[in-house]
Amino acid sequence: MRALVLKECRQIVRDPRVMLSLAVPLVFHLMLFGSLLSPAVTDLQLGVVDESPSSESRELVAVLSGSRSFRVAGVYQSVDRLGDAIARGDLDAGLVVPHDFMRDLERGRPVSVQVLLNAMNANTAAISQGYMQGVIEDYTRGLPGRGIHVDIRSMSGSAPIEPAPVVLHPAFLYNPGLVTSWFVVTGLLGMLLIMIGSITASTTMVKEREAGTLEQLLMTPASPSEIMVAKIGPPFVLLCLMTVVALAILRFFWHVPFRGSLVLVVAGAVLCLLTGMGIGTFIATFTRSAQQAQLATFFVSPPLSSLSGAFTPAEAMPHWLRPITMVNPIYHFGVIARAALIKGSGIATLWPNLLALLLFAVVLVSASVWRFRQQLS
Repeated sequence: MRALVLKECRQIVRDPRVMLSLAVPLVFHLMLFGSLLSPAVTDLQLGVVDESPSSESRELVAVLSGSRSFRVAGVYQSVDRLGDAIARGDLDAGLVVPHDFMRDLERGRPVSVQVLLNAMNANTAAISQGYMQGVIEDYTRGLPGRGIHVDIRSMSGSAPIEPAPVVLHPAFLYNPGLVTSWFVVTGLLGMLLIMIGSITASTTMVKEREAGTLEQLLMTPASPSEIMVAKIGPPFVLLCLMTVVALAILRFFWHVPFRGSLVLVVAGAVLCLLTGMGIGTFIATFTRSAQQAQLATFFVSPPLSSLSGAFTPAEAMPHWLRPITMVNPIYHFGVIARAALIKGSGIATLWPNLLALLLFAVVLVSASVWRFRQQLS
């Protein structure tokens, strides 16, 4: 057993590509996709048609452009030209200030401003509408300080905002700053552990078959189970070390709070790695080349990632898809990481998810060993 493990370690050291595939992807993708997958929308291209060139209308445009949400990309002379710019994709939103804007403000009448949104991306359009409404509400609340009492309405026909009899004071628990990256990177880590573990294990097994050295290993006194354990042992240890580095990135780069047990998160990550390597080894027993293994992994990884709740909450999925997430190891690791790190939950709450990961790891590794024996016989 020691001889087999030393052989695998020497193979990894002699092949720099293997070292890079074990070290670089987990760190690189965690830092890159954690930034790219943020749902925050900023610097939306805004076009303006100001039919009431006044200090108040210019102040409204300045308030919009002063926020991080909008950036004035052009001033247009007519609504038709503004609409053409939105149709070409040059703008994400447009603001039309009517000619009687200043007059109605001075007389205390309700004022209507028109907002045009490029709804080709419905999610961006909905977020833009919320941003626009929030900025205009802030602008409206500042008018009474100058002796102007007015209600600004949009052309969508929504009712003016009136003082509500019930005042809502929300309290954001566990994440008061509403940092969306905390949700994304904790789920992304589980997905990367599964994907890198499966790709590494399948590639390691297939390379032995392609090099023709698998038959030589079978001539040794080692059993198929020992060969399997020796093949996945050294990459597993290296990936565990990279997992510690990834957790350090979560803490110091993304500033994810570590409120709960770090041991619980590490245990979930280790089981997640074993699950991924079990998937990769099981796939390798059905393939004859690295290209076949990569193609088979392609059919497994996208469903696992899209049905994991790593990037979007599982509650946002259709009802008939939600039970499928219960058999997804990435989902259970995401629950463990988010609850332990952000909420400070312990084993008393997360033991079902940890038990599910343990079952996945035992079943998949056992199935890959059984399949390896069947293949050799």
